[in-house]
Amino acid sequence: MRRYPLLLLISLCGSAFAQAQGGRVEFQDDVPIDTYLALLAQVAPPARDGAEAYMAAFRSRCGRSLRAVELRRALAEGNGDPVLMGMIRASHERDTAAIQRLGGSISCPGK
Repeated sequence: MRRYPLLLLISLCGSAFAQAQGGRVEFQDDVPIDTYLALLAQVAPPARDGAEAYMAAFRSRCGRSLRAVELRRALAEGNGDPVLMGMIRASHERDTAAIQRLGGSISCPGK
């Protein structure tokens, strides 16, 4: 976890806040996706790359774009969505095969 200390801190803070509030953080859909991705790039470029890969796979599998609030939730709830965290790790390692494999395991809401 040394690779992304700030991302880990953000995730842990979101998780701790969620637990303090009864288990769920209510995210508002008030941050444009481009702004959120730019912030991720400042924290760790592989975080943005992994998020973009996750968003592309989500669009391909689920037939719609992922909203910023959904991406924020995927990063912050619990220990983060395992697929997204794996894609961030694979982006850091430049492992395109892992990114493709992980993309095939994304769950679509309501399906």
